[in-house]
Amino acid sequence: MAEETKKTTAEAACEEVVVVADVPVAEKPTTTVVEKEAPPQPEPEPEAEKVEKATAEGEKEEASEEKKVAESASFKEESNKVDDLIDPEKKALDELKKLIHEALCKREFTAPPPPPPPAAVKEEEKKVEEEPKPEEKKEEEEPKTEEKKEEEEPKTEACAEVPAAEPVKETAAVVEEKAPEPPCETVVEKIEEKVESLVEEIKETIVHEVTAPAPPPPCEEEPIAAAAVAEEKEETTPEEVSIWGIPLLADEKSDVILLKFLRARDFKVKDAFAMLKSVVTWRKEFKIDELIEEEGIINGLDKVVYIHGCDKEGHPVSYNAFGEFQDKELYNNTFADAEKRTKFLKFYIQFLEKNIRKLDFKPDGTCTIVQITDLKNSPGLLLSKKELRQATNQALQLLQDNYPEFVAKQVFVNVPWWYVAYNRMISPFLTQRTKSKFVFAGPTKTAETLLKYIAPEQIPVQYGGLSKQDAEQEFTTADPATEEIIKPACKHTVELPITEAGTFVWEARVMGWDVSYGAEFVPSAEGGYTWIVQKSRKIGPSDETVISCSFKVGETGKVVLTFDNQTSKKKKLLYRSKAKASE
Repeated sequence: MAEETKKTTAEAACEEVVVVADVPVAEKPTTTVVEKEAPPQPEPEPEAEKVEKATAEGEKEEASEEKKVAESASFKEESNKVDDLIDPEKKALDELKKLIHEALCKREFTAPPPPPPPAAVKEEEKKVEEEPKPEEKKEEEEPKTEEKKEEEEPKTEACAEVPAAEPVKETAAVVEEKAPEPPCETVVEKIEEKVESLVEEIKETIVHEVTAPAPPPPCEEEPIAAAAVAEEKEETTPEEVSIWGIPLLADEKSDVILLKFLRARDFKVKDAFAMLKSVVTWRKEFKIDELIEEEGIINGLDKVVYIHGCDKEGHPVSYNAFGEFQDKELYNNTFADAEKRTKFLKFYIQFLEKNIRKLDFKPDGTCTIVQITDLKNSPGLLLSKKELRQATNQALQLLQDNYPEFVAKQVFVNVPWWYVAYNRMISPFLTQRTKSKFVFAGPTKTAETLLKYIAPEQIPVQYGGLSKQDAEQEFTTADPATEEIIKPACKHTVELPITEAGTFVWEARVMGWDVSYGAEFVPSAEGGYTWIVQKSRKIGPSDETVISCSFKVGETGKVVLTFDNQTSKKKKLLYRSKAKASE
């Protein structure tokens, strides 16, 4: 009894160990528990503590990553030079190139190969045609088995079917020897006639069935073999695939393109390769090459979407002014139905493609653009107008999926209070890297924000700059402007030297104005008279945005501009000047 009880306890202990082994717990704690004969309940506690510690450490790491993301709000572009990449990034680029080369050799970027399904159908048809052949063999084998049975039972030949002639003759001879009666001979003769007729029919059927299907197989195999050889030749020559006018595997420009896909997917090679294939497929479905050549897709959107100037780093600047859609006629012509919304997307994609192809894509060149989205005079448009909201969301999704890393910075200006809620709505659809490029500026901070990234001569007048979009103007974006600060409660003067006789022009602007302004000419000759060019007057915030003046002078000297700021706030002054040759 004692031994039995010991055995049962040992078995119970073994059963407990098996149960613990089924639970996802480490093996070492289970063995120590068995040796000490301690209950298995307290042993998961240290592991739970480890899990808690691990989760706590993970939370700390996530918190640190969130801090890093928050700090990365001022996004800075990475270098596109291969030599500047770190080793893991270089390795990822090489791996992506290998995958692309294999795909090009296998022609995976073209349309999915349709040949396999028909080939499979042909094989099935062949199998169906070949299936009756084994049945024929069985039919041939069945007579042999019947012949054996007839040899064993010669007396029952009159009732059974005889497939061959020779065995019948032998049996007939036996019958003649054993039974010389005339009725039996007549029966045997009738049986022989029947057997001969059956043998002839069987031979005919066998000849037709065996010889008929023999010729077709070589005729079908020859084109299949030729097609296979042609496919092998095609596979050996890699296809040529270009994107934005640049081949996928050519030179350093190709590396710049591939780095965009790698950065968009955090240098995960397989994800970047899948994205690249998806973009190539989408471009074929959307017929991008044909779309670029189309004209007059939608008219009247020149003031809604346009390129104007560049930022301080040389990126082209694209402006999107949604406030223009307050014009009901323009809104209905653009978003009234699904067909018009599709045309709007085509227009926007065409606009992007044309401007992207102007980029040089050199490692040390300009490979991205800056987008300015103006929300002025658009209160509730994106929230109340369903059609506009759908179109903008679809455009954002197309940009993120098919134009990776083409936006250096996305600046939202004249942002109203309600846009915070809208931004939260679209935020889940955007990657963290994309959101790190966003900059938001309210109506009072629009000009100040843009001047951080764009020179004043490159910013349109309506956004706080000096650039006018009129056909006739004295200055262009090539004429640089100067920025100065006017201190509160003081006068500020600017001297513009004139070194030769002729026509002298200048323009000036104070952010927010509410400042008195005047201009005069002081000749360089002693005893000369000072000329008042513009009388001093106070300019309010709603008055002229930019003051321009042209002054014809016959001697050297200087033009003195006076700005009297009597407010308690400092003001930013923008101005530029140049001398025109005398006619």
